[in-house]
Order: sequence, then structure tokens, then C-alpha cells
Amino acid sequence: MLPLLPQLLCAVAEKLSRKLIAMDANAKPALAKLQGKQLSVTLRDVKLTLVLSATSDALLFNQHDEPTDCRITADIATLKQLRDPSQLTRLIRNDALQIDGDLQVAQQFSQFLQQLNPDWQHALAGYVGDALAYKISRTLQQVQHYIQLKASQLAQVQRELAQDELLLTPSRLETEQFSQQLSELQAKVERLRRQLNTLQE
Repeated sequence: MLPLLPQLLCAVAEKLSRKLIAMDANAKPALAKLQGKQLSVTLRDVKLTLVLSATSDALLFNQHDEPTDCRITADIATLKQLRDPSQLTRLIRNDALQIDGDLQVAQQFSQFLQQLNPDWQHALAGYVGDALAYKISRTLQQVQHYIQLKASQLAQVQRELAQDELLLTPSRLETEQFSQQLSELQAKVERLRRQLNTLQE
């Protein structure tokens, strides 16, 4: 990575976050709860560490190796999976994600960023007027809803294709049968172990 690129990313992210926070009336009270806390995120695949520091009215983006309240180490693909909290344990178990420090701090930063809801319509109205801003806002909401619906349908089709047609993933029944067979095998191994111990005695 180019030496100045991380500083540029931090400057752009900080400026953008300030504007987004200013556009959300509920952001500053929520940010006040994070004041003084730091979250460090290390992206292994791009060899980049970003440190988020919360002040009373802004998120500061920085780079340093000083201790922080919480440090997350992962790659970009893993961070995307963290939108689903149920994946956390699996990712940690598979060494795809490493968390050091106070997990609650990471959850608070995540919650703040997810709940950040800038009033785009109000900001846009200053440029194009209220009526046109409303129409643009409604159109964008409809487009977003349509894209989410199509993405959900595509994901469902991919799951069904992988499971039913290509047989890449087992069905629920096959998974249950495998689990039962595995339990039976474990029981047999345990019986054999006991018999072996008895013979040795």
C-alpha cells in the first residue's frame, strides 16, 4: 500500500463522518456515550490498521499501535460477515477473527454506525428544493427496496441451486442423519475404548 494512502483514507473518512453525524439529529447524544473510547481495526489482507476514537461530536480516524479499548484483527471479507452477529463465534473459532480487549466497545461502535441515519432529504432540499428532494428521496428508497428484494431472491436461488441441483451443500435431513451416525460412531468408539481398558487391566 502507498505510504500516504492510509493518512488520506483517515482524512476522508473523518471528514465524511463529521458530515454524516451533522445530518443526524440523534447522532451526537449517541456519540456522547462513546466519548473517550477507542476501537482499533487491523485488516490483514491489506495490512492496514485504523483506530476510531470517539469525541463528544465526532469520530476521529487515526493510525497508531498504542493500546486501545478493543482491537479487532480480520480481513475485509470477515468484517462484512459481522453484520450477522450469529457468525461471531464461528469466525473466532475458525481464526478468521481475533478480538482483544472489551468486546462491548466494538459492539457500541458497531451499533452507533449502524444506527447512524443522516437526513439526506433535508440536506438535498437545500440544493434542489423540498418537492424535488422528496421525489428523489422516495425514488431512492424504492430503488433500495427493489435491490434488497432482488438480492434476497438471488441468495435464495443460489442456496437452492447449491443444495438441490449441484448437491454442494447437504440438506437438513442429510445433516441430521450425519449427526446421528457420528453420535453412534462416537458411542461405539467409547465402548471399544472401555473394552480395551478392561483387557489391559
